[in-house]
Amino acid sequence: MIEDNEQVKRVGNWNTILITWNKMLYAEENVERQMEYEDMLENNNNFGDDTASAYLSNRTHPQRNNNAKSELGKLFRVDLDPPKYCEKLNYLIDRFLANSKFYSSFNNKPSKMTSPWIYPTIRRDENFVEELHGYKVPDPYRWLEDPDSEETKAFVDAQNALVFKHLESYPYRENFRESLIKNYDYEKYGCPFKSGDNYYYFHNSGLQAQSVLYQLNGSLDVPRAEFFNPNTFEADGTISLNTYSFSKEGNYFCYGISKSGSDWVTIHVRKTINDEDGKKPFPDVIEWVKFSDFNWTIDEKGFFYQRYPEPNKKDDKGTETDVNINSMLYYHLLGTSQSEDILIYKDPENPEFFFSAENTLDGRYVVLTITKDCDPVNKVYLIDLEKTNRKIIENNEFIKLIDNFDAQYIYLANDDLTFYFKTNSNAPRYKIVKYDLANPEQGFVDIVKEHQTDVLSDAAVIAGNKLVLTYMHDVKDKICIFEHSTGQFIKEIPLDIGSILVLTGRRQDRECFFKFISFLNPGIIYRYDFDRDLLSVYRKTDVPGINSDKMETKQVFVESKDKEKIPIFIIAPKNINLDGNNPTFLYGYGGFDASISPSYTVSWLNFIQHFNGVCVVANIRGGGEYGEKWHKAGSLANKQNVFDDFQAVAKWLTDNKITRPEKLAINGASNGGLLVGACINQTPELFGAAVADVGVMDMLRFHKFTCGHGWRSDYGDPDKKEDFEYIYKYSPLHNVQSEKPYPAVLLTTSDHDDRVIDTKAGHGAGKPTMKRIDESTDKFSFIAMSIGAKWVD
Repeated sequence: MIEDNEQVKRVGNWNTILITWNKMLYAEENVERQMEYEDMLENNNNFGDDTASAYLSNRTHPQRNNNAKSELGKLFRVDLDPPKYCEKLNYLIDRFLANSKFYSSFNNKPSKMTSPWIYPTIRRDENFVEELHGYKVPDPYRWLEDPDSEETKAFVDAQNALVFKHLESYPYRENFRESLIKNYDYEKYGCPFKSGDNYYYFHNSGLQAQSVLYQLNGSLDVPRAEFFNPNTFEADGTISLNTYSFSKEGNYFCYGISKSGSDWVTIHVRKTINDEDGKKPFPDVIEWVKFSDFNWTIDEKGFFYQRYPEPNKKDDKGTETDVNINSMLYYHLLGTSQSEDILIYKDPENPEFFFSAENTLDGRYVVLTITKDCDPVNKVYLIDLEKTNRKIIENNEFIKLIDNFDAQYIYLANDDLTFYFKTNSNAPRYKIVKYDLANPEQGFVDIVKEHQTDVLSDAAVIAGNKLVLTYMHDVKDKICIFEHSTGQFIKEIPLDIGSILVLTGRRQDRECFFKFISFLNPGIIYRYDFDRDLLSVYRKTDVPGINSDKMETKQVFVESKDKEKIPIFIIAPKNINLDGNNPTFLYGYGGFDASISPSYTVSWLNFIQHFNGVCVVANIRGGGEYGEKWHKAGSLANKQNVFDDFQAVAKWLTDNKITRPEKLAINGASNGGLLVGACINQTPELFGAAVADVGVMDMLRFHKFTCGHGWRSDYGDPDKKEDFEYIYKYSPLHNVQSEKPYPAVLLTTSDHDDRVIDTKAGHGAGKPTMKRIDESTDKFSFIAMSIGAKWVD
């Protein structure tokens, strides 16, 4: 046992005390191990008040006026089991604080020491208070909503300066970055798909900012030719291919590009003949397009798209905060200006609706889909082009096939007057139905009924009459083939445990391709030949720098607060020690019917490889892992279930000695950023670090900017008192507390994020490779420093 002040002075930083003392606790009756750890404490000569100060202020802020010994005692007693170690620990705290200049500073007494965490001064407007539904709601930083003000810009610069000074102090930051660069540098192939007689696929040589689209002229066996390379637009790769579409016969390529990650898209068109003349874009340029696909009419004369009115700020797309309303569905005829485009549909009485349209394969009908928000429900209208001599006109007569928002209907195909849809109508796990225009009294008829347990996540009609369905069973994918008109089961394609990232194939094709991935498998592209009933490997990806053979994935089910079973995936080194000391990274999302399926993430595997870490994915409610019932159980007034699920997983990881709170980092993006924000407010004691990327933090005003109004389907409407009551209870901005110490917290966003402040970056889509690497480096450097993760070469 440490007996004098001089020995205590030699103890290393406070993180070291925390880690080594917990090791002593876990040693329990092992006297030899206790002596070993006590020697580690006695012989560490790296004592420094700066590191002690940083740790103490980080763990106890904003309780600076409380007694240091009392607070630290409470903190350490979380791990004090058995109680006989209390006396030892109290002694250690006493001796440490007695010799730390920070002790007097912590108790508001004079001190010569300056804390390394001096936050930038920020104006706080105490007079700004709104009354909402009978509540007085302060918003002292409302002025920060103006991203163009000089004051906001100065705030961003000061915050970035503070953060990067901290990150640059991490001695292994460049090691992590260099390892990421090495491990990202592998060839990435997309699934081949066919347009006309040609094949196409995306490819990235390794570190290219954006993937390049290649053309295979008429056969899979011919040499590839570069078809479209977004990297030629901007030196830093911040212009990306957002959306694209080929015409039916494959003669034209319509593509939308976005800048700096913005959701705004500019559409261009070119020929698919891949010579110098064919690569030149047409004069046609379509602006102010957002949240749109581009669908050609069968005659290849033009395409449908959705656009919005021009915003007030036009000079730097994506930095404006105007609400996106009054969308309009247009048809663009090749060779004309945008001002001449034909208005197909708008709904001024419902300015927040979204629209899309596509031409049926036989060319007779236009299928118009109307969506009101992010909820998986929509209307379906048809335009019969026989009545207009196959011309696209304004003021169409609509066949209102579905004229309510009771369920989702995704159009798959039609045989003359019979239409096929994937739907969740009276089927929360989805099913396949048909509707016969000649016999409307029959209504929608089931073709493939809802599965008893599995979720139908994707559907396509390929090879004439084959219905290819992707099912998800406990967050693992499988492919089944049916006869599309009768629903007769044909076969299941055998696969390992993992996810189908993408499946490609057309009704006129006799083959399909799909890419299979998992947490430890970067991707295998399969080709299935329908005529020969043959599954073959088309291409397999290898990543030389990551030794995934030393890692394994397990799935377990964790009981949440209300006894619901929550599936989680644990990716970790084989044979890890269950001693509670493993650096652990917990990721979650929990919203908008989005399933977090197994995926290959280089930065996560880097964390495992270089920190002997553990990565955990929590498939919490609010997602689509078990269908619409699972989604609804985590939305609106049920949103607290999402946070309870995530916190239950954190507790389970500690209870099962995979990690402990000081070693646990949590992360989520967008809606997952909201998850992180809510959880650190509610149970900060469960976590050692938290990173919230592009999070939705102000739940009382999210709907007032850009496309935020569409999120009310998941969150509710703060302008309605009944919704406000439950939203206000968890809104991260409005529930910052001062009763418990917070973990280390990093919040990130961007100045071109149309949806929620790094410059020249958006919500995530189209982000250049090196920017992804830099952001991952910063994130995991922050995490490693915060949870005391030790670097391993």
